[in-house]
Amino acid sequence: MESRRARRTRTLICAAAASAVVMGGTAYVTAQAHSGVPAVSSAATPSASASDNGEASVEPVAQPTVDRDALLAEAVRGLPVEDGADVSVAVLDVDSGESASYGEGTFDTASIVKVDILATLLLQAQDAGRQLTAAEQAYATAMIEHSDNDSASALWRTIGGAEGLDAANERFGLTGTEGGDGMLWGLTQTTAVDQLALLQQVFGEESELNAASRSYLRELMGQIAAGQQWGVSAAGDDAAWALKNGWLPRTATGLWDVNSIGRVTVDGRDYLVAVLSDGNSAKEKGIALVEAAARAAVSVFAGTSLQTSSAAAAG
Repeated sequence: MESRRARRTRTLICAAAASAVVMGGTAYVTAQAHSGVPAVSSAATPSASASDNGEASVEPVAQPTVDRDALLAEAVRGLPVEDGADVSVAVLDVDSGESASYGEGTFDTASIVKVDILATLLLQAQDAGRQLTAAEQAYATAMIEHSDNDSASALWRTIGGAEGLDAANERFGLTGTEGGDGMLWGLTQTTAVDQLALLQQVFGEESELNAASRSYLRELMGQIAAGQQWGVSAAGDDAAWALKNGWLPRTATGLWDVNSIGRVTVDGRDYLVAVLSDGNSAKEKGIALVEAAARAAVSVFAGTSLQTSSAAAAG
């Protein structure tokens, strides 16, 4: 006759074989003793099994990993990119710390370098133990909020041009960015991944910039002139953004560089997004591409299909 202990052991084993753990709407088989059904590979989900003494034990089952880069590549490749145009994207989910990127080339910064110029000025001021002068603050406001080029040139001189920018970027962790020659700050070369690193200096806590400097830059990037409120902001909730855009027609080809960097918020979650593009036949075409790429980048983490909207008028 089967003993009470043996019956109890057999009952536990059979119960464990039939049990399943439900995570994210998917049932994962946690044990398969005597069931004849293979277990579903899952992510560090506890699984029940019977120990030698008949007690149920919990064993980890590996969680499936998500290849964010592959998802982003698939999303970007589905965008209507013009022949001859190129786009690169980088995105960071601030809450989880996960990031993804697409494209490896270098691009002209155009006016997005103005964030880097101001970050450099603020870092230099910190090192000198001083505040920005009234004139520097006026230049900074015009440069970021209205993308004023004369103000950018004035501050470019103040920071020491490309040499000053490159020195600051070394401390910021930008490894693929090189300041433009002479006064050609708009032809600074950069990558989407570097621009994401710069955004982390502005919006993250682990930064070479102190809290006051970060707050100052964030405030200006959240007050962009109405005609320039396009780009990565299209991927976020209304008014929950901080950004800087850049656009530049190339004289030799007549084609446009169009870039956008910034922070957006979707359903209460913050994302840092950098989109760079070149070879666009028109500024409006570039804006549409940048906005679509920003939506694609955020959707990789937000899990939503963000609808395409018409590009805002340029300012």
